[in-house]
Amino acid sequence: MANTWLPPAEYIATLPRATAYACLYFTDTQGRPFQLRATYETELWQWPGGNMDPGETPWETAVRECREETGLVYEGEPRLLGTHFTCDRGEQWPANHIGFIFDGGELTDEQIAAVVLDPGEHSAYRLRTLAEWEREMRPRNFRRLAEIDRARRTGTTVYVETAEDL
Repeated sequence: MANTWLPPAEYIATLPRATAYACLYFTDTQGRPFQLRATYETELWQWPGGNMDPGETPWETAVRECREETGLVYEGEPRLLGTHFTCDRGEQWPANHIGFIFDGGELTDEQIAAVVLDPGEHSAYRLRTLAEWEREMRPRNFRRLAEIDRARRTGTTVYVETAEDL
């Protein structure tokens, strides 16, 4: 079978669809992960972040979403901790979903006290140890948290796939 060259728009139409999100992973000075409680049911606990807007890079998304959701203005450099991939879930989410998780560093007590949540998206924030988070979260979501925390502690980058049946 001969390869047929397609114009870019036609070729792209043959590829799997995907959406993308980006977020910042913070801990406090004691190493406890910082998460936001969602007001909708997708994932109860999550990091400051969200879906990319057209023309936006993952890093721009993470910084913008953090500001919108917490009031925190992040000015550090981008350091990727990991990527997250979820397959197309049919009617529930009819595209692959790819995430970029960046290191937001440690929040000081003053920064934590200054957090102002967008009530349309989040109702609370918490800082907990990994053991405490494990009791609060679905196993697949906790595994992603634990992998990202490990990446931060070891200075490595991780790739996490979410299986929908967990």
